[in-house]
Amino acid sequence: MSQTVFITGASTGIGHATALLFQQRGWNVVATMRSPEKSDLQQLDNVLCLPLDVTKPEMISPTIAQAIERFGAIDGLVNNAGYGLVGAFEACSPEEIRRQFETNVFGLMAMTRALLPHFRDRQQGVILNVTSVGGKMALPFYSSYNSTKWAVEGWSEALQYELRSFNIRVKLIEPGPIKTDFYGRSINVASNPELMVYEPASQQAIAQLEKISVQSGSAPEVTAQVIYQAAIDRSWRLRYPAGGNAGLLLGLRKGLPDWLWMPIMRKLVMKSWS
Repeated sequence: MSQTVFITGASTGIGHATALLFQQRGWNVVATMRSPEKSDLQQLDNVLCLPLDVTKPEMISPTIAQAIERFGAIDGLVNNAGYGLVGAFEACSPEEIRRQFETNVFGLMAMTRALLPHFRDRQQGVILNVTSVGGKMALPFYSSYNSTKWAVEGWSEALQYELRSFNIRVKLIEPGPIKTDFYGRSINVASNPELMVYEPASQQAIAQLEKISVQSGSAPEVTAQVIYQAAIDRSWRLRYPAGGNAGLLLGLRKGLPDWLWMPIMRKLVMKSWS
């Protein structure tokens, strides 16, 4: 019997590539997104495209019920839905920061909470949370985004202890720079006309990080492959660096002391402002 994966944020980028790969590997795929009627995934066999906004809790349980009714069970959850709020922290409004957490953290938690009874009843399941190298290393003017990814990293690590006795595995997927439309479709740049003092440095940093992503980033299919391998990995490994030199970046950040690492980051990203 084919296994079933439930993916959030499957309209483009990593989520879309992941849905395609699992379908090609013979899995049933529940591909969720805000506007499924626009997706080419709905033309594929064994793919169920459903509308879902993870910030609307009332949509989650009915969507899961539809998926189980169609395929009988869910074996894996890929928490991929998310976006980036960037810019100076002082320029980010409280409403913007709350919305960032509602999507990247609380929506992810709500999805997991809703599926845990199903996984516990079956005594199996895998939860794959897509974070970022930004969940282990901070980037200039990414304080809001980084804070959500750091939160998911810590939450996931703790969760694996809680769920191990139920044979439910928790996996963290940590992509490096990815060649997707993140800087077009999936990023919000905070700006406050009363705080223009930050603008030159923030614009330079954001532009430089986009340039690095374009030049050295990996295709989303690379991360999709890592997600698939993590899904079928029966070990209790927690973290999986994914493309864009993620392993190298995380290794350097772990190995270098703050006093050495932070000047390197300032020079790389902020240049004339370092």
